[in-house]
Amino acid sequence: MSIQRLHPGPRMSQAVIHGDTVYLAGQVAESAGDTEGQTREILATIDGILAEAGTDKSRILSATVYLTDIAEFAAMNRAWEAWVDPANPPARATVQAQLAAPRYKVEIVVVAAR
Repeated sequence: MSIQRLHPGPRMSQAVIHGDTVYLAGQVAESAGDTEGQTREILATIDGILAEAGTDKSRILSATVYLTDIAEFAAMNRAWEAWVDPANPPARATVQAQLAAPRYKVEIVVVAAR
């Protein structure tokens, strides 16, 4: 079975496709906005990468959301609930974690079927 890598770089690819499964790298926002705004931006990026991989948010199997401050859970969820396909919500975990740079408030990793 072949492996396809989307937007490979020196450390990682933005997505890896193996068979009928798409694995996205952790996505962060380019902007330094608030948690809700960063989440919206990240979800739009995820939409784009999934489309490029030949799938969409209705086919997401699992998601892991990393927040620098778990007190921002409600703010992240406002953006998430406006975006997620209500007929096909994925399995999801949300954890508090220190991210790669102080400007990042949210990072989201998803795995989807094609």
